[in-house]
Amino acid sequence: MSTDGTRYGHHPDPGGSTTGPSPARRPGVPAVPGPRAGEDTPPAPGLAGWLLTPRPPSPPGVWREGRVPKPDEDPDAMGDRELFGGALLALLGALLVWSLCWNGYIRIWLWPLEWVTTDAWRGTRLHVTATYAYYVLFAVLLAWVFGRIGNWPRVWRRVRPGVLRLSRIPAGTPPLPVARTRRAVAALLAGAWAWGLSFGGVWLFWLEPLWAVVPDSWWEDGDTTAYVVAYNIHYALWTALLLAVAALLGGWRDVARRLWGDTARGKGARDADGAPLPDPTRWDELREAGYPRAADRLRADALSGAMNDVDHVRLTELWRRARAVPGARDAFAAAVEADGAGALPHPSGARDLPARTARHDLLTGQVLLGRAVADERNPHGHRGEAVALDPGVLGTSLVAVGPPGSGKTGRVIRPVVEALCLRALAGRATVVAVGAAGAGLGADDAFDVIIRVGDPDSPYLLDIWGGCEDTDEAAALLAEALTGAGRDDPEEAAVALAQLIGPYRAAYGHFPGVPELRALLDGAGALLNTLHDDLGRAGERAHQRDLAVRARQAERPDDIGRRLADRLGLLERAGLAGPADPARRPPAFAVGAPDRPLRVRVDLPAGGHAEAGRIIVRLLLTRFASAVGRRPDRTLFACIVLDDAASALTPGTVRALARLRPAGAGAVLALRSLDEVPEPLRPALLGTVGCRMALSGVTTWDGEHFARAWGKEWTEDRDVTRAPDRTGGAVRRTVRGVRRLFTGRETTTETVTVRRVERERWPASELAHRLPPRHAVLSVTGTEGESGPPILVRLGD
Repeated sequence: MSTDGTRYGHHPDPGGSTTGPSPARRPGVPAVPGPRAGEDTPPAPGLAGWLLTPRPPSPPGVWREGRVPKPDEDPDAMGDRELFGGALLALLGALLVWSLCWNGYIRIWLWPLEWVTTDAWRGTRLHVTATYAYYVLFAVLLAWVFGRIGNWPRVWRRVRPGVLRLSRIPAGTPPLPVARTRRAVAALLAGAWAWGLSFGGVWLFWLEPLWAVVPDSWWEDGDTTAYVVAYNIHYALWTALLLAVAALLGGWRDVARRLWGDTARGKGARDADGAPLPDPTRWDELREAGYPRAADRLRADALSGAMNDVDHVRLTELWRRARAVPGARDAFAAAVEADGAGALPHPSGARDLPARTARHDLLTGQVLLGRAVADERNPHGHRGEAVALDPGVLGTSLVAVGPPGSGKTGRVIRPVVEALCLRALAGRATVVAVGAAGAGLGADDAFDVIIRVGDPDSPYLLDIWGGCEDTDEAAALLAEALTGAGRDDPEEAAVALAQLIGPYRAAYGHFPGVPELRALLDGAGALLNTLHDDLGRAGERAHQRDLAVRARQAERPDDIGRRLADRLGLLERAGLAGPADPARRPPAFAVGAPDRPLRVRVDLPAGGHAEAGRIIVRLLLTRFASAVGRRPDRTLFACIVLDDAASALTPGTVRALARLRPAGAGAVLALRSLDEVPEPLRPALLGTVGCRMALSGVTTWDGEHFARAWGKEWTEDRDVTRAPDRTGGAVRRTVRGVRRLFTGRETTTETVTVRRVERERWPASELAHRLPPRHAVLSVTGTEGESGPPILVRLGD
């Protein structure tokens, strides 16, 4: 995407950078808090905890960092009152049954114990020990039976999030495995049983050490102070020993480390099966490759706070590339030993953005947009889930439609641009952000190249040829941008342009600028004669014939050349060509070959140059789509973001969008309404992109297009019919009469009919009238083909 061929990580950006190294913030900590206070936040101390936070696989568009997969939908879902009321009733029933059994009103529960014991056992310590064990087993059986009746497991699943918050356990902590839970509970019950036997006077062996060391005079004289102190110390030590044995047998240390210790300290963490996770701050791959000093330097920077999340992802990516080249390994290790976390930075020298307005997870490349509403219109698996975008879904392109004030720029476009800029700093993406001046796409220091069209102080000019080397391709792309969705034929315009730019390049070695091309299309005699003579001196007879053909066509009254010249005049008046004085003209930047991790922002001309801005947007989109397909390395994700894609979509650009996915690229297009797209292209546009977003305030006409794109689904339709109740005898009729007398309402019976019908997922009327402010309906599709349903999202939540 640049013009000088420098390589990432070795040389500074051409023309200087607008940003220098930014001070490292606390590593791994987002610039803004998460979607909800106390939830899904990277644990302290920062980088290590952030790296070890679980990121389970999730459907496309679902935030992965710290996510706990939701259980399957309960077909017999209960309300809170029914669930908790039933659990309380079951608890009272269990206590009543236990009381009746314990106090001798029910004897049947003791029969199994009497069957397996003999008269010789009774009264012995062995018999008492077995009896206590039987009591514990019966209590456990009673709790299990009434727990099943009262749905206690379901109660725990419902209150678990609140318990996690009160206990300050990170919300991303997955549930304990069933086997480990049973082991811990069994050890607790065994410890309680042993403690009861010890302090109930059944087991006396544990008192032998106390009697052996305590003089007889201490306890023969009664509870002397010395004896009370001695036996209390002994009791405490025995209790601590029982706890230690139960903790050892039950694995309590691993449980506590899983819930609090490992995640908080960022070391020694374990996966869902209990296996220890490797410490990513140790850089074991670097050590195994024979560079322990480089690994030690990176670990020291990670633990001291000198390394942030961008540094870690950038160095991981560079090490991945260097492993394939032995010489590159040595260079990487040497740079790390010298500069630590700041080694091999982005060409701009920046290691972070000046500020972050959204929450990002650079390990997955996700940016948080909001949270799916817990609404019946959302599928059960998505309700309450955090919603995010990443290159895996942006690679299928995104169209966001919403009127001004709906949050397109601030809550969708700006976070996406910010995420792509961070990935560019990490060496994994390149981004071109296009919007009006002051659109809020990011601070100047967040970009490497800024092109302000029409601003004489702009550090760069826009190269309209985009680095094209082929004349026919350059003419076709420029013709697509100039003709747009008008009546002019792009192919005819491409032929007219090729007849001029081909000879010009043959004579002078480069394509003409905007003023020169406009003059040629206008038929400037002096310029055409000079060009003809220069071609003759160069021996380019074929190009002289092209000029002659173009001259004859220009004499026709309906010639397309004059209309193209008029549109080029719009660009010239908007300041696209820059200052007239070549000495004051900044270098031209070609948004053509995104082969490096660059951050480019293009500010469209302000004032009365709206049509020129639309031409520039079409030009950038066509150049970008053409260039990404020719990249030799497609592992670098390339994305163009258009804050206002009005009139940018033509038949050619819509076809080009379909070619972005296999090229490792994507486009993000924001529209105020689909009316800004030619009517024949609207179905094709929504069918080409994989991600569609309808924000609050869309019109019913726009909603119809989205409703057709999202299709229909089978659902259950319930019809309820009510009729007066005439059943029963005299008593029931009397009760119904009294109720009608006091309430004035007739007692009715209900008949429910359930049938399966096919209905639209999101009808147009609901999209237009039932979306609250700051909400949107979003559907995403991954580059691997996995698609998600349209879900209602609260943006920025």
